[in-house]
Amino acid sequence: MAEQTAALSIGMVTIDCADPQALAGFWTQVLGTSVSVDYGDYVVTAPPVPGATVLGFQKVPEERAGKNRVHIDLGGVDPAGQIERVVGLGAKVLATHEVPGLAWTVLADPEGNEFCIADHGELTAAS
Repeated sequence: MAEQTAALSIGMVTIDCADPQALAGFWTQVLGTSVSVDYGDYVVTAPPVPGATVLGFQKVPEERAGKNRVHIDLGGVDPAGQIERVVGLGAKVLATHEVPGLAWTVLADPEGNEFCIADHGELTAAS
């Protein structure tokens, strides 16, 4: 009989950056949370709601180069209003896309890390 292994879950998403405190400040405002721990070169946010994935910010010496290989997709009420809000916090709009049942805007945080704010439309209604 094959041995059963425990499933893994995402506990934290870590973003490489030049200034962990500044970038954590941006993201805590975006997500409505706070910094949980600050180790200087590594900062971790508190979960915005119990059990939610937290973000880590790790200082690295090199600048970001090229497109992110992994990015965060955010969703919620009033995506257009949220996009306006996070742009006011320092994000930049890079592109908008739409396919049947899904529309999203690609943004960059103050260090250029890409993330999306999406209107999941029919995708979440089918869940």
